[in-house]
Amino acid sequence: MKAAATASEIRTTLIVGKESVGKSQLVSSLTGRSAGETNFRGSTVVVQRYRSGNTEYIDTPGILRSSDTETTRLALNALSANEVVLLVVQATSLDQDLSDMLPLVVGKRGAVIVTYWDKVQPGEAAQEAMERLATDAGLEFIPVDARRLTDRNRDEIAKATSNPSPFQKASLSARAGWRIEPNPGWLEHRVVGPLVAILLLFLPALATIYGANAVADLLHPIVASWFEPVIATVNDTWPSWLRIVLTAQQGEFGYGLLNMGPFLLVWALPTVLMFALILGAYKASGLIERINVALHPLMRPFGLSGRDVVRVMMGFGCNVPAVISTRSCSSCSRGPAISAIAFGSACSYQLPATLAVLSATAAATGTSAVLLTWLFLAYLLGTTLIYLRLTSGSQARSSLNVLMTPSRPFMQWPTPSALWREASGTVRQFLLQAMPVFVAICIAASLLAHAGVLDWASRILGPVMGVFDLPAQSSLAVVLASVRKDGIFLLAADDGAAFPMTAAQSLTAVYLAGVLLPCLVTAMTIGRETGWKATSKLLARQAGFATLFALVLAWGGRWLL
Repeated sequence: MKAAATASEIRTTLIVGKESVGKSQLVSSLTGRSAGETNFRGSTVVVQRYRSGNTEYIDTPGILRSSDTETTRLALNALSANEVVLLVVQATSLDQDLSDMLPLVVGKRGAVIVTYWDKVQPGEAAQEAMERLATDAGLEFIPVDARRLTDRNRDEIAKATSNPSPFQKASLSARAGWRIEPNPGWLEHRVVGPLVAILLLFLPALATIYGANAVADLLHPIVASWFEPVIATVNDTWPSWLRIVLTAQQGEFGYGLLNMGPFLLVWALPTVLMFALILGAYKASGLIERINVALHPLMRPFGLSGRDVVRVMMGFGCNVPAVISTRSCSSCSRGPAISAIAFGSACSYQLPATLAVLSATAAATGTSAVLLTWLFLAYLLGTTLIYLRLTSGSQARSSLNVLMTPSRPFMQWPTPSALWREASGTVRQFLLQAMPVFVAICIAASLLAHAGVLDWASRILGPVMGVFDLPAQSSLAVVLASVRKDGIFLLAADDGAAFPMTAAQSLTAVYLAGVLLPCLVTAMTIGRETGWKATSKLLARQAGFATLFALVLAWGGRWLL
């Protein structure tokens, strides 16, 4: 049997290039493995290593020469630490990509991979252009369709990495002489485009409301029937120290792992999966970039670029990968993007809990559940935009900020492998990052509940609820929702309204519980990404604005409902 390759026999090859040129797809096609972790608009947010035989490929985030993103710094650091490079450039903007990227790789060794070759008119003229560029650079230029690598492509890349040529020139005198632009469509229309983009952007939220929650409704009673006997046995016969962690039963609500863990998967996982698949289809097809371009002029006054909007929408599935994906935002727009996620992205726990409460209130008051749902979403959207407008910096809102300007890509039908490549990163981060933190917080909440801290906090806040025209009983839901957003369910205990509230009070309660503070999982993720000092300021600022907006809703809502 042939011995495994030793460390000295393994060749390391760095994949480097601009955003959305097909680096992750190239790695996936070369290795047969899914590349990338949280890829939106092509921005792999961490450096990934993948083995194929005795070659290790390092997939880097996309470099934006005119930007200052964390992912660009990460890619440049990886570039400085590696000698063999595959420079990936896009055939449709070949001359511009070479002009921008060649200065970064001078002194390295490797080859140039020209992706999107299927968009170039085939013929002798295109091949001659490749030969002119290769001769001028003294490098191999390998044109490919990264989604469909041929055996010849693989052999050429293998030869180029095993015997790499030096990158000697920062600029070339030879030019391809073409720039291929995609034809404009409905999304590029000045008036219709933004409207279509907004509808497409809200599709994942609608799918969650009417799709993922329908799945959860079917699974919930089944899972409940499995765990209710187990929970009863634990409460009746197991030692008290285990009951504290596993059930932590407090009246009608259990804070323990057995109470909440299974239902995290029932309610949250379908939402995360559906969001990931829809946004994965948007990304793999190029549609998300078209949406970004259409929305960019509308988002700039709020400190966001069109590129940042999808990250905020991603938070409706799970805030954790959404916050991590902001590494590919520019420094001036990353803060507003994180603020928008923490404030306005109703995650996969918050949204179904909110819908359950509003449905119970509608049944109790004779109000339309659909009306209450859309009033909540409209108010959440409106106050999030006001919050961003008042808190984002002037540089982020400036029309002269070229760091935030997106470009229009080509559209293509997503392949199943490309779809899963884009979606799997979000699902992995939910399972591997959000879930462990959830378990830790679940245990902490159980201990706090057993010690009476949650009840004490709710009693202290009970009188404060009167300021928001809310019953004192609602304080426990607000307290617990600041730990985990499923605490909103307390407002609809026993599959109905836990205590009498008007429609306006119900809207105020779910809004206040949802936006007063992000859940601890989100807060801890923001702390790791931006530092705890900046996170403390964000939390204090969010609490202040949420209080003000909740007061407006509480007392203004009495006149509307």
